Amino acid sequence: MNRILRVIGLFSLLAVPTWMVAQTASQGRSTLDHGELGIFGEYLRFSPGPSATNYVGVGARAAFNVHPNVAIEGQLSYDFERNYTSTYQNGASTTFVRSGVRPITGLFGPKFQVGTGGPFRLFGTAKVGFVNFGVSNTAVVSGSTFTSGVAGVGNGGNYLAVYPGGGIEAFGGPIGIRIEAGDEIYFNNGANNNIRIEFGPTLRF
Repeated sequence: MNRILRVIGLFSLLAVPTWMVAQTASQGRSTLDHGELGIFGEYLRFSPGPSATNYVGVGARAAFNVHPNVAIEGQLSYDFERNYTSTYQNGASTTFVRSGVRPITGLFGPKFQVGTGGPFRLFGTAKVGFVNFGVSNTAVVSGSTFTSGVAGVGNGGNYLAVYPGGGIEAFGGPIGIRIEAGDEIYFNNGANNNIRIEFGPTLRF
């Protein structure tokens, strides 16, 4: 009986350092597992019809963890309007015409992530929200207007949008880099698919 008690006591003493390391690691992870804040640059290949338009823009996001592998995330982004080259029929002169179309996108939904304890984190997301096409008719040069530089948005407005996507995050402590790609689908006379790529720094806390 005494021998059994000695063995149990020995195993208990050996387990204490392991338990303390596990507790420290767990506490270290928990301090960085509440959520994330980030900014990003984005590329949007806007293709509502047979033609496509390449937009670039900026945005910001915030996420709060409801589980080590699940976060609720919201983001808002703004894409800069595009200039188009207009060449006269004789080919002798060219002018730049402003499209006047500026997409603004807001998305909200869950983010599913794996690898929460290490420097790399894979994730997938499924968000829903809106895309707003702001359309301006302001003339660039005297006598010229460009009512809608991009087909498929008419006179602008708000449209329902859904976004399935995924990517990877790489962290060195609380600071990291996030790369993400997905399909921004908005609904206007049916579903319109648009490739979206985001890249930028992120802070986990």
